[in-house]
Amino acid sequence: MKTNSFIISLIFSVLFLSSCNTSKQNDFPSIKDRYFEQKLPDLIPEVFAPSIVSVEEFQSGISFSPNMKEIYFVRRGGKYEKRTNLVIQFENNEWKKESVTNIRYPSFSPDGDTIFKGNKYRKRTKLGWSEPKSIGDQFKDIPIMRLSTSSIGTRYFDEATEKGTIRFSRLIDGKYEEPQIASKEINTGKWVAHPYIAPDESYLMWDAERNGGYGDSDLYISFRQKDGSWGAAINMGNKINTVHQENGAQVTPDGKYLFFWRGYEKFREDGSAYWVGNPYWLDVQIIENLRPKK
Repeated sequence: MKTNSFIISLIFSVLFLSSCNTSKQNDFPSIKDRYFEQKLPDLIPEVFAPSIVSVEEFQSGISFSPNMKEIYFVRRGGKYEKRTNLVIQFENNEWKKESVTNIRYPSFSPDGDTIFKGNKYRKRTKLGWSEPKSIGDQFKDIPIMRLSTSSIGTRYFDEATEKGTIRFSRLIDGKYEEPQIASKEINTGKWVAHPYIAPDESYLMWDAERNGGYGDSDLYISFRQKDGSWGAAINMGNKINTVHQENGAQVTPDGKYLFFWRGYEKFREDGSAYWVGNPYWLDVQIIENLRPKK
């Protein structure tokens, strides 16, 4: 009964917050501008914006601000000899050229006014982003790589270790509870990392190395069950997962496309290794195609 009450409360909270966010969604750039006038993908992943974002040997996965007017990513290659944090901003109805930023791999709060990196957060101000501050004592000893927040504030985050562990913390009466470890449906395998919680908490995506996968880290998805638990992990299939590494799945703020990163290690003559790779995108319908039929 307690679980059912939680689910009912979750549904009403998400519906309320979704109605509040409608005006924000109306501020998106047009669909033509939103994705740099790129040909929109179907269910086969394609490299994103190869003439604009993916132009050198390494680009990280990208982070969209909730209003889709800022795109953050990391590039190495060309004039950037080392990995460099970049942002492209949409101003005066056009995308500006990329510029260097001190923001690296940000995860946004649903309202776009807060970004998370590790166990720190920064607030948006009139002068830019504030200095990093702790997200709370209960998170300070966890080496977080990615933190994802649902519409009602539930945080899902990983632990940057070889095994990897995904945890969550709910916002209860204005305070975050002590982090809890997600179920074994999620935390199985190695390098369990980079969770993405759906805004309505109906599904969770992450990456991991598991028996029966396609090679390196694969993308997985689990759907919320009627009793509030997580269903069995579903490998997202051989159109997405390959012998290379896939990680960092996320859905765009407009709910239309699934983005992830794909790459692999290369070796120099001296034996040292480096990564190459790019962000990929495909139609979000892939998630509904994977949802178990009733």
